[in-house]
Amino acid sequence: MIAMLAGVVDQVTADALVLDVNGVGYLVYCSSRTLARAPKRGERLKLLVETHVREDHIHLFGFADEAERSWFRLLTTVQGVGARLALAVLSVLAPDALATAILAQDRAALARAEGVGSKLAQRIANELKDKVGAMALGPAAATPAAGETAATTDAVSAHVTLGYQRSDAYGAVAAAARRLGPQAALDALIRAGLRELGR
Repeated sequence: MIAMLAGVVDQVTADALVLDVNGVGYLVYCSSRTLARAPKRGERLKLLVETHVREDHIHLFGFADEAERSWFRLLTTVQGVGARLALAVLSVLAPDALATAILAQDRAALARAEGVGSKLAQRIANELKDKVGAMALGPAAATPAAGETAATTDAVSAHVTLGYQRSDAYGAVAAAARRLGPQAALDALIRAGLRELGR
């Protein structure tokens, strides 16, 4: 199996790139985020790779970093999410934002990915919620979920009522709850969350 490729960018298309590795061109499918980070044609690039072997083809999927590859692997464990849909999700949500969307159960954020409807978005959120904590994603992994209280849940709802996206509200309340502590009152969480959102 191919786990990594390093070579020279030969072509970049809407959903893939061709990487020239010592005269052999590898077609590697990537998220739009990875493609946006790719250098110009003729410049060197190193990609982490996930190899999918089927009876009728071998496909390579490339990632700019380990966080994106780990999320790709996790997303493809969800029933109904193949490699292309996983790339679509990673094209609209960076790993930290994806973790927040799943923990917040933000179906709307997940459904922004092409090919992901509300039912599949709900399945992704439900099946991966308990697995997100195991992902090493920095600040997004530290959320109210571990010590979620009625106050944090109500504070998120208050921010959503004010017009903020659920993922944004969840992240702001998570940051406020970490700063204020587990016994923080609802009004303090709402005010602190609004300050976070105003940054």
